[in-house]
Amino acid sequence: MQKTESLDEFYRHKFNRLPDTPKANTGQVNVFKLEECLAPTTAPVSYSRRDFYKITLIRGRNLYHYADKSIEIDGPTLVFFNPQVPYTWQAVSSDTTGFFCIFREAFFRGHFDMSLTDLPLFQPGGKPAYTLNANEEADVSMLFEKMLTEINSDYTFKYDLLRNYVSELIHYALKRRPSDALHQHPDTRSRLTAVFIELLERQFPIESPTRRFALRSASDFAHQLAVHVNHLNRCVRDTTGKTTTDHIADRLTAEARALLRHSDWNIAEIGYSLGFDEPAHFNYFFRKHTGMAPSAFRRV
Repeated sequence: MQKTESLDEFYRHKFNRLPDTPKANTGQVNVFKLEECLAPTTAPVSYSRRDFYKITLIRGRNLYHYADKSIEIDGPTLVFFNPQVPYTWQAVSSDTTGFFCIFREAFFRGHFDMSLTDLPLFQPGGKPAYTLNANEEADVSMLFEKMLTEINSDYTFKYDLLRNYVSELIHYALKRRPSDALHQHPDTRSRLTAVFIELLERQFPIESPTRRFALRSASDFAHQLAVHVNHLNRCVRDTTGKTTTDHIADRLTAEARALLRHSDWNIAEIGYSLGFDEPAHFNYFFRKHTGMAPSAFRRV
């Protein structure tokens, strides 16, 4: 598992230099044609988390590894990535083309009624990929073309226009979901549950075998949130239908799958990083939740 890639590291990785944009805007937003970033000498995209958001229109047949899942894409697809989830991708066919834009949350601060992380397409466990028909692909391509035109223009207010175009891409995907899918906190139980889940997700991905998953029990989270453990358990169960322990176990299992699939750490190191002092305890946990031993899962 690679460490979190910063925006400066992204530019050096792709272009061996930082962009020639005003320093105040560097890292806020940029847009590219995908095929121009796929030179034969370009290093493969590492499986890691980034400290920026990314929206991609990709054509062709491709495979995304997103958290512990693999998503096969065939045809024009709009894909959303957030800083909380590690990912990589690989082209399956040779005709991969498209666009992508990158930005930090500060670029939108004050322009949405909610945080970007509250939007379902940017939530861990949310739906990141949207297959497009021919008309939809034309609409989205036009937005990216407008963004390319503006990013290279001298227009004084081009970043306001770019913000509008990125907003259109986000709303384009949101309109394909029921409005009640938007993240809302109707009561204190839902708010506490949301904070618990955010605190749980904040511990991932594990980026080094020496970094350990710290909050491993409902009591750990209750102490961190300054509430009684019974109250936390009741709120989480009433809101999600799953216990606090179930959520923790599911997330540990997902991270274990990702590390087994995408890191070269040995199984003892993976177990230790996830809070298991003995490899046998990790083996028992993983087999209980997946039906397979870690070594068997890694061979699949």
